[in-house]
Amino acid sequence: MIEVVMKDADLRKAAAQGMDAFLALFVDSIKEAIGGELTAETMAGLNTDQITLLAYDILREEVMDGGFVQLIHNGYGGFIFQNPFAKVLKLWGLRDLSKLVYGAGACYKKYKGEIEQDCTDDEFMAMFERFPEFDDFDDEFVENEEEWTGDMARYVDEHIECFARIEEQ
Repeated sequence: MIEVVMKDADLRKAAAQGMDAFLALFVDSIKEAIGGELTAETMAGLNTDQITLLAYDILREEVMDGGFVQLIHNGYGGFIFQNPFAKVLKLWGLRDLSKLVYGAGACYKKYKGEIEQDCTDDEFMAMFERFPEFDDFDDEFVENEEEWTGDMARYVDEHIECFARIEEQ
């Protein structure tokens, strides 16, 4: 297993700055521990909780920036929808987010071949019109992102030992 280590002072500072900074510290620390790149090899050195947190970070960044179509086009569809991400979210108590991921996953299976293809910027922008089934999923995520991010932060806070080892100094 890859060991993720954080300093207590950094953790306290991030927690004081709010849930976004708190989660970012964990995400950044995990990424640093794996050399900055999530690959099949580095993923094998992480536990399910760490992988799930990285998956949420990717989901959040991609969907807030360009929706599920962008997430899929940028190559993250398999990571989000073909792994037990939604199941783990449900186990963590994020049932509504889990349902959203399962629902968007059904659309992913239907359209992944078309969305994952290389294309021009104009062709990419046209995908948002071609695949309106993702609109409701995008809207629901954006509307609930703050609450779900707070839920993620609470879960991490209550299970810190599953994400990193905290050093006093």
